[in-house]
Amino acid sequence: MVAGALSSIAKAKVITDFPHKIREVENDWIPLADGTRLACRYWLPEDAEQNPVPAILEYIPYCKRDGTAARDEAMHPYLAGHGYCSIRVDMRGSGESEGQLLGEYLQQEQDDAVEVIAWLAAQPWCSGRVGMFGKSWGGFNGLQVAARQPDALKAVISVYSTDDRYADDIHYMGGCLLYENPNWSFVMFPAGARPPDPKFLGNKWREVWEERLSCAAPWIAEWMRHQRRDDYWKHGSVCEDFSQIKCPVYMMGGWADGYTNPVPRVIANLTGPSKALIGPWGHQYMHQANPGPMAGFLSESLRWWDYWLKDIDTGVLQEPRIRAWMSDSMPPAPYVDTKEGGWVAEEQWPSPNVENRILHANADGLASTAGPEEAVSVAVPQTYGSRTPMWSNNGGGDPESPLDQREDDGLAFTVDTDTLAEALPIFGAPTVSLTFSVDRPVAFASARLCDVFPDGRSAQVSYGLMNLTHDDSHETVTHLEPGKRYEAKIVLNDIAYRFKPDHRIRLSLAPSLWPVIWPSPEPVTLTVHTGATKLMLPVRPDQPEDAKLRPIDPPEHSAVHPVTVLRQPDPTVVRYDYDVPSGIATWIHEDDAGEVRVDRDGWTFSDRNWRTSSVQEDDPLSAKCTFRNVATYGRDGELDVRIEATQEMTCDLENFFLKASLTVSEGDATVFQREWDETIPRDGN
Repeated sequence: MVAGALSSIAKAKVITDFPHKIREVENDWIPLADGTRLACRYWLPEDAEQNPVPAILEYIPYCKRDGTAARDEAMHPYLAGHGYCSIRVDMRGSGESEGQLLGEYLQQEQDDAVEVIAWLAAQPWCSGRVGMFGKSWGGFNGLQVAARQPDALKAVISVYSTDDRYADDIHYMGGCLLYENPNWSFVMFPAGARPPDPKFLGNKWREVWEERLSCAAPWIAEWMRHQRRDDYWKHGSVCEDFSQIKCPVYMMGGWADGYTNPVPRVIANLTGPSKALIGPWGHQYMHQANPGPMAGFLSESLRWWDYWLKDIDTGVLQEPRIRAWMSDSMPPAPYVDTKEGGWVAEEQWPSPNVENRILHANADGLASTAGPEEAVSVAVPQTYGSRTPMWSNNGGGDPESPLDQREDDGLAFTVDTDTLAEALPIFGAPTVSLTFSVDRPVAFASARLCDVFPDGRSAQVSYGLMNLTHDDSHETVTHLEPGKRYEAKIVLNDIAYRFKPDHRIRLSLAPSLWPVIWPSPEPVTLTVHTGATKLMLPVRPDQPEDAKLRPIDPPEHSAVHPVTVLRQPDPTVVRYDYDVPSGIATWIHEDDAGEVRVDRDGWTFSDRNWRTSSVQEDDPLSAKCTFRNVATYGRDGELDVRIEATQEMTCDLENFFLKASLTVSEGDATVFQREWDETIPRDGN
């Protein structure tokens, strides 16, 4: 947690001299109408009560006391030093906040946020104008709360977020079940048992903790009960009605992250003022993220806040509406420190500068004209896709980028272009129009777009997935008739990328992609009808205006409070194992935050995780993922809590099986222990 955050911001410049002297309120309470109190930490100019300032809200469940403490300290004082009250609120049931956290993006979460914004606007130090920002969960609820149109909310910055909880979140992709679904559930499972700090709650802390423990549950069970895009996922998906968002929105994303597609989609659909920035980054704020180059998130944010919350013309709306990093060809590697390339920009989206170029997937390669139709069948081992181990790069510098794709390319239906005579830049979502048949009633299709180097190395540029039993809405499941000819559209992830001369463009099609998605119930042979199958590339020729773009400021942040590392983190493990006798392949992930003590008050915490994803190459029903977490919280002489959680998911032909356990100890005594055992029917997955 904090240890990782400290290392990720080490490259940015630390700023300690600001236009405004600031003070910190370490903990305060926001009262809600139902009597619940939310805990908050905020920074503001010393003279704010005499000279009120706008408020900027970050509203997430990741525990301001420890989980995001270092990250908060690196950002919020910076904003306060430039004339704002910058506030971190722990959502209901998290951190020191009272109440119960029962799931993601619930109506209660939005209702509470609307109350929080009204409370902020009414404070004597607030000018009455409020902005809202956050990444991931905080980016999601920024859009969701904007759609509620609270009077005081004047602008939003949404980072690594989604407008569609089904199509572009950690749960499903193209209607296929992501391994990230149980993985993310497990992140929140033990976190929900964390004790509040007695320093802030006094004698009430145990009552708050016991209420929290009483609702502990692995959220994966509920998510697995909704394998189609039903009302469960439509709630909180602002794409259901973009017109509800009236306030200005700045969308930010990164090509290495899982949340890239919503950025251009939101910009294309919002009717009010909006802006977009997409860099090469993984899932961290851009002043902390890998791959680089990192950039100044906080200074860029101020240009947005100053314009909308202070009426200062910063020029932010005189620049192109959409700005993106176009990566150049780079050899595949598990870890990339900095992406080569440069910035490009567009005034509108979809852009008139982007045109679809159709390449026909013929039996002998990708070409501008269609060849004769042939039926080419491909059956891959269940380990196909092992060179793409992660749905999203977490941006913290771990080895998790796609590896050389040649091994998987050789297993799939794969076609190449001729060697390129000149560079080919693309910007947008590549799309495959697939004409196919299959031999099983439930089948998936994956499409990978790769850059093939002259020496044969294959670098993944983008990929897409489609549950072939789904319609375009993902609301209906229709089992496939073996041998029948069908058509499907596979939309790959948006990307900006420049293929180099002397390289080739490669398309690979297959009926699986492990460990990104869970395997189909039975092994599938996918038959591709060549000549009728097409790849559409969003080609964007270089524009002379790109060279004139204003440079983005370099990364900088405010100082982080000192901590003492009581135990150094063990090195992160990202390893692929293949057991030859059994044919079982396993991806292993181990990460450790060490043990940290906050120097100013002694609060101590640690966090360690073990995760595996495994499958036997000939048996999709062997798929299994396991998780274990051990976390500690406390203070010498006052509190000593240990939380241990486990989770496992397996399957058979008709069901998914979920097992989980949670054990919470205080000192030597077990204060909470429970096990879960759930069976969820498969529904087209």
